[in-house]
Amino acid sequence: MKSQKLKIKREFSAGGVVFRKEGGEIVWLVIKPTGSNKWRLPKGWIEPGEKSLGAAQREVREEAGVETEVLGKVGNEKFFFVQDGQKIMKNVVFYLMEYLQEAETGYTWETEEIDWLPFPQARERLAFKNEKEILEKAKELWGQGIPL
Repeated sequence: MKSQKLKIKREFSAGGVVFRKEGGEIVWLVIKPTGSNKWRLPKGWIEPGEKSLGAAQREVREEAGVETEVLGKVGNEKFFFVQDGQKIMKNVVFYLMEYLQEAETGYTWETEEIDWLPFPQARERLAFKNEKEILEKAKELWGQGIPL
């Protein structure tokens, strides 16, 4: 009997690496999804007909309750996982975003908690290596004046 290879399903998401100035310091946004103890960057599905940039801003608004200005693209993260017997390749594009104001709606049920932290603490709090690397790239872009 031949073993059947699982066909890989592709999923596309977008998210944001958000910073703001607090006093004389730059702090970075991390979120804790509801029902999880793993802190991460806000991200989610790109809806049909939506561009990645618009999806990233929408997801940050929904998951973190903040309005942002997009300053540039940070990069992509790709990873594989299996869900319900289906192998999935997830591709997430992240944008560097500056905090503008709190969103009128606040954050949704998807998020249990948000936090603003200085870079070393934000990096330490993130649960996944890929997201730590995205945060590092975002900090480098910010430090270079964000060439667009």
